[in-house]
Amino acid sequence: MSWIYKGIVFTSEMIPENSVGFVYIMSAVIDGASMLYIGKKNFYSDRKSKLAKKDLPTDKRKKTYKRVKKLAYENYYSSNEVLKKAHNDDVKIKREILCICYSKLELSYMETKYQFIHEVLEKDNFLNSNILGKFYKQKKNDFRTN
Repeated sequence: MSWIYKGIVFTSEMIPENSVGFVYIMSAVIDGASMLYIGKKNFYSDRKSKLAKKDLPTDKRKKTYKRVKKLAYENYYSSNEVLKKAHNDDVKIKREILCICYSKLELSYMETKYQFIHEVLEKDNFLNSNILGKFYKQKKNDFRTN
């Protein structure tokens, strides 16, 4: 299933210049229940690639690799284990981009913002177990409501 952004299929040609990544929501029907997950993903991954033998430097102190930017979002199905397993079991997963971000700071901020807006820790149909590794899903009666 493709990524959807503003109601249309998102392709790599649509990635805005200078953008870093996006905040997404994934939804799937798992064991008869509609489950959701909000997360973030970088468009590119920065990887080390070994130099070919002919390109290796003669000086042993120089690096033997080069940095390569690789498109990394197209086949991504979340860091959540339940969604990964559902994808491997051929469950249909809807992948929607909520917003595109232009810095790593904005990416983290917007992910957190959407997670709080959608109350991912308070609602049972969200698979998110924590926000920023600081706020964790608890039993409903642990939250005080006024």
